Amino acid sequence: MSSSAKSDQPLPIKRRISSMAGEGKIWLCALGLALGLLMTLGLLTLIVFEGLVVFWPREVVKLTLAPKTDGAASEVIAGEIRKIQNRRNPAKPDERTEEWLLFTGNKDVTSQSFRFVDASSVIAKEYPLDLMVAERIEYGDSLFYPVSLKLEDGRKIEATDAKFDSELARILGEAEERRRKIGQIEKGQIGDINRKLAKLDLEAKGLSAAGGENTRLNEIIEKKKEWQVTYEKLALEAKNLRARQKTETLQYKLQDGKEGSQAVGEILHVMRPNSLSWFQKFRWFLFNAWEFISGEPREANTEGGIFPAIFGTFVMTLLMSVLVTPLGVIAAIYLREYAKQGMMVRAVRISVNNLAGVPSIVFGVFGLGFFVYTLGGSIDHLLFSSALPTPTFGTGGIFWAALTLSLLTLPVIIVAAEEALGAVPRGVREAALACGASKWQTIQRIVLPAAVPGILTGVVLAMARGAGEVAPLMLVGVVKLAPTLPLDSIYPFIHGERKFMHLGFHIFDLGFQSPDSEAAKPMVFATTLFLIAMVIALNLAAIVLRNKIRKKYAISAF
Repeated sequence: MSSSAKSDQPLPIKRRISSMAGEGKIWLCALGLALGLLMTLGLLTLIVFEGLVVFWPREVVKLTLAPKTDGAASEVIAGEIRKIQNRRNPAKPDERTEEWLLFTGNKDVTSQSFRFVDASSVIAKEYPLDLMVAERIEYGDSLFYPVSLKLEDGRKIEATDAKFDSELARILGEAEERRRKIGQIEKGQIGDINRKLAKLDLEAKGLSAAGGENTRLNEIIEKKKEWQVTYEKLALEAKNLRARQKTETLQYKLQDGKEGSQAVGEILHVMRPNSLSWFQKFRWFLFNAWEFISGEPREANTEGGIFPAIFGTFVMTLLMSVLVTPLGVIAAIYLREYAKQGMMVRAVRISVNNLAGVPSIVFGVFGLGFFVYTLGGSIDHLLFSSALPTPTFGTGGIFWAALTLSLLTLPVIIVAAEEALGAVPRGVREAALACGASKWQTIQRIVLPAAVPGILTGVVLAMARGAGEVAPLMLVGVVKLAPTLPLDSIYPFIHGERKFMHLGFHIFDLGFQSPDSEAAKPMVFATTLFLIAMVIALNLAAIVLRNKIRKKYAISAF
């Protein structure tokens, strides 16, 4: 029988079943990949949408509610519709009713910023053009109808006056300038004096303990008096500026008819959202996004910006990468190139692989016990004994946090670097050795440059994991609110002993520790969006660098 005749015969049943099973497994793998991609895209879409909508100005609706009892007056409320949901009707369990979650603001007056409204009880719905929304330093946003503006010289400008908006904008600009000056005085000049006074106190304490000369102690006392006088002058200037913030007030009327006043100096921004065009809303969107990125948190982190958290996350991740990459590469070079392959090396590799599966909180406990209490306490006794019992390095800080996460991500770097070194062709090594290069010269100039793309792949994975870790950081340096940044213009510029804010912990604090969960929910999505954006940006930078090095040291070029 010819071969063509044999090929026309049907396959045996077992082979056909085996072939169908193999195709089924391929389709099953494809289905799993598709489901994974859909879930990932769905999650990212949700985070992007919910994170960006926070900055878009929402229209304020005025609702007239049906009276609850016969003869009662209708209730009128105003607010931003934040959520629409269905719930079971208590009166008719088989039916569901629609309810709206309204952000009503004015927390200082009503003691709550949110309210649920039954949609079936709404008898009228309006969008007043003159209703104003003000972002305040305290108590969140306020929704009101402006009545008049009382100036410092006693003049009163009614809201119906054509000059009202321009005068209000001018006063808000002056108030912002005073806030900036207050910040310069308190954080800059007064902060510098406090640091100098603290140094003088430590020096005096050391001289007293060592039995130093009275002449130097007297000089320190006189110097402290001079700085104290300067401190009191600056404090008085800041106090006067704060008093100026309350001299001009905005008279307003709430939706229920109550009247009140608000110091203009305590207002950050105002707008009439119902009268804004699409272009004006987009400008407010960009402005709000920038304020969120560049501002500092307020009101238990439920208001304001996240710049300290962004900065702390970036510095900590960068410092962690700088610390872990050399350690991981050195360990990989030794294990791959120098160590005698045997039982001991296999045990080390198994230990490294198992270390990657240890829960992160265990690394946090180790970092707290070894880095903070042992190393930090020893450094305090050796170099900062005059400051004790107040710890300097014997407490959580960004340097200890970076070291802790370096240990956490070290197995990833070691495994990736070993695989990258092993992927370099043997012929390249032998050619270098044949030309008279030593083993270290071969590794340094031939093997290591060719392995850099693979090593950077491990760095990318390490950065992604380290930037998102929260549990160990809670033990070794991250805090809810850090008054100063770990990197500034004050010598020695990088302050490894300072505590810091982190986007991951900021999300945890907003989601589970916030006193106002509804107000914190939009901030959770916005902060998550910026954390993902930062991780992607850091990873893209490493990927671009890896691709450039890969082209430069392509194997085909050897």
